[in-house]
Amino acid sequence: MKLKLVLSCFGVLVLLALPASAQQYDTLIRNGKIVDGSGNPWFYGDVGVIGDRIAFVGHAAADVKAKRTVDAKGLIVAPGFIDMLGQSELNLLIDKRAISKLAQGITTEITGEGESVAPVAQSDLAEQKDFLGHFHLTIDWQSLDQYLNRLAKQSPPINLGTYVGAGQVRKKVLGLVDRPPTPDELKDMEEYVGDAMLEGAMGLSTALIYAPSSYAKTDELIDLAKIASKYGGVYATHMRNEGDDEMQALDEAFRIAREANIPVEIFHLKVSGKQNWGKMSQVVAKIEEARASGIDVTADQYPYTASATSLGALVPPKYHEGGSEALVGRLKDPKTREQIEEELQNGKGYENMWRGVGGPQGVLIVSTIVPELKQYEGRTLADVARLQHKEPFDALCDLLVQSKDGIGAAYFSMQENDVRLAMQQPWVSVGTDYGEVNPDGPLGESKSHPRAYGSYARILGKYVREEHVLRLEDAIRKFTSLPAQRVRLDHRGLLREDYFADITIFNPNTVLDAATFESPNRPSVGIECVLVNGALALEHGKVTGQYGGRPLRGPAYQARGIAPEGLAPRGSVRGFVSDTDGWPLPRTRVMLVDALGKEVASVTSGRDGKFELLLEQPCDGCTLTASRMGFAQQSRQIHYNGSNPLWFGFALQSQASSSN
Repeated sequence: MKLKLVLSCFGVLVLLALPASAQQYDTLIRNGKIVDGSGNPWFYGDVGVIGDRIAFVGHAAADVKAKRTVDAKGLIVAPGFIDMLGQSELNLLIDKRAISKLAQGITTEITGEGESVAPVAQSDLAEQKDFLGHFHLTIDWQSLDQYLNRLAKQSPPINLGTYVGAGQVRKKVLGLVDRPPTPDELKDMEEYVGDAMLEGAMGLSTALIYAPSSYAKTDELIDLAKIASKYGGVYATHMRNEGDDEMQALDEAFRIAREANIPVEIFHLKVSGKQNWGKMSQVVAKIEEARASGIDVTADQYPYTASATSLGALVPPKYHEGGSEALVGRLKDPKTREQIEEELQNGKGYENMWRGVGGPQGVLIVSTIVPELKQYEGRTLADVARLQHKEPFDALCDLLVQSKDGIGAAYFSMQENDVRLAMQQPWVSVGTDYGEVNPDGPLGESKSHPRAYGSYARILGKYVREEHVLRLEDAIRKFTSLPAQRVRLDHRGLLREDYFADITIFNPNTVLDAATFESPNRPSVGIECVLVNGALALEHGKVTGQYGGRPLRGPAYQARGIAPEGLAPRGSVRGFVSDTDGWPLPRTRVMLVDALGKEVASVTSGRDGKFELLLEQPCDGCTLTASRMGFAQQSRQIHYNGSNPLWFGFALQSQASSSN
């Protein structure tokens, strides 16, 4: 009977008590420049991994053995990168290779921007019907817990955590209408937020430029944020405006944070619209002022001057009421179409992206699942209009009608100097704001925004190595411990003993983004190896097919005591070893053998005398033995069913005292 031994926290503590030369590792990374994620200067060292945990950081002796040794000479060894805003919750169920993420060193993604994967709303199935049918995906969950369990069964290549969207619970209760909730409806929305937090949501999110989220007033958001705050979450927001009215949007975010007593994370910090270029210094100053006043505010960004969202985002939110079918109906009405065109040319009171990018030449068609429209991917809206011999606005409306508002687009609305200034702020982390994709397969059918493949490698290559905008250690901190601290990821974001073995190894001299707007589906280069929970997911820049990812649960997860990572708990044989006077005995070998005398598993007790064997299968008629030099060996007969924990205590008698 072969049983897999997984060391628990107790087992990892044992490793700290033993000299490195005595230890057997699953993976030993040698000779690397370690950038540990804290922001401290790099140092030469080695990293040992057992199971899914880091067991050693330091200088390993020459005779240390490992199942796999990685020579990291000339390479940087860092914690796995954390994508503070991805969009992979459905993509991971379609094609889970996640090449775009792993090839730039990402091991963890946080997702759920305003509209989350759960609780599932009735309108979700109708709005996503074409997408779900095209990719043969079935939504067979209702709650966040059910989705995360589905994801765990899928064995994802990266870790994934999610917010619960304020827009999502609004859809669940109100549908797609533009009106405030009644008191009873608001109570239902609050209960859905509370349920999601207990099931593992990281906090509450909003995306306030999109319908139906844009229909929510500030007081509604404060009430929902208070629930997330109660459960230790954060409020993460795509603000109501990132252009002309950005200062007012910041004020709203700060008010929500202050009145709900909740930290706030600003998604993809930017200054949008050519007419606003150069205002990032004002944005930074306003955030610094809020921080100084006691508001806990941070942000994230991607290192590009073009954003990406739906082509339909050009149309003011009020015309989206009722969903995509209602929008298409309005676009077919000549009178309504005239009103929309007038608002695009002169309208205010919403984020006018048409004006912000300077018209159709600033809008790039990126993706669609409609076969006859794929010829326009990689072309600007102005190009499409010329090819179709139409006015740009008419081309826009016809594309939205033909695709049922199913086209992705990039918007060239930002200035490089603003991007660089935001990047230099110590409270700004990084997010791709894009789902995992692959150069081939179902998720490679369309083009993408280059940020999907290149964000982290671009910062390391362009902004660290070439332009010296950031120190390497500061960039790694932005990728790792800063986001982990923000969403309270347990034992992630640093290279530390007992932390999960999410590790990225890269060549600082060659790492660079390869994706461009002309050819976006190109993985980054220079990322050599990536470990996700100890599994070697990327080796020599190529995915291995080893899937070590798992769902990550937020701070209020109700089952954290028995399943901290949200995985189904397994049984264990655990206990305590002491001498006859009750003093803990560390470094005691505890071994389990089957009825035939074959060793099933073993572990060494920790400094506190505790031991634990996590086992996957039963062991009937087995023997548990505790032995330590200088003490008499003790054994126990056990009958272990593989699921219910068993606890045993050993009080070993000193051989010196027994001889007296």
